[in-house]
Amino acid sequence: MRLSDWRTRAPHKDALTPKVLAVIDPVLASLGAEPDPSAWIVWGEDPGVRYVMLVPTDAGLLQVLVRVNVPGEGPRASAKVIRWARLQVGELGLEMVSGHRLLGFQVESHILRGTDDDGDAMASFALELFARIDGRPFTPRAVKRGRSAKAGGGSTAVAKSARKPAGASGKAGGAAAKTDGAPRKAGAAARGAAAGRSGT
Repeated sequence: MRLSDWRTRAPHKDALTPKVLAVIDPVLASLGAEPDPSAWIVWGEDPGVRYVMLVPTDAGLLQVLVRVNVPGEGPRASAKVIRWARLQVGELGLEMVSGHRLLGFQVESHILRGTDDDGDAMASFALELFARIDGRPFTPRAVKRGRSAKAGGGSTAVAKSARKPAGASGKAGGAAAKTDGAPRKAGAAARGAAAGRSGT
């Protein structure tokens, strides 16, 4: 999930205002983050006051503590880069409950949780961290779930085509029966005529 995606998902109207972003963006750029970087925000209990932003960079995980409005100063952001070799992460866990996906993950002291689509986005972020720690490239992958309608239609078509030969063979059998019946009628007529001649 990109930083620009978070702007429409902020739980508080003051959390990611242009005034706050004007403080955050230079910090991200100075510490090696790309424009509109991949990020995860831990909102905490009071996102209108403070929250933590996690941003992967080539050097390590950028952890930004954002204070939305310091009295007499306005927004403030302090950050540090945690090298990948030193980053502490937990296991990525998933649980299915009543058709919903519940995911959990811990990075440093931050516990991340998500459900369904939010959980999938969190899992993608966790997998990116794993790839960065291992030194592997990371490419987000779309996951397809369920059975497509086309697949179901194909099965129906096969079932219908499989039933057609049975009907065709039935018609062929009926035709054969009629063909076989014609010689039997002709034979019976011949025997009747022979019997009449012998009686005469």
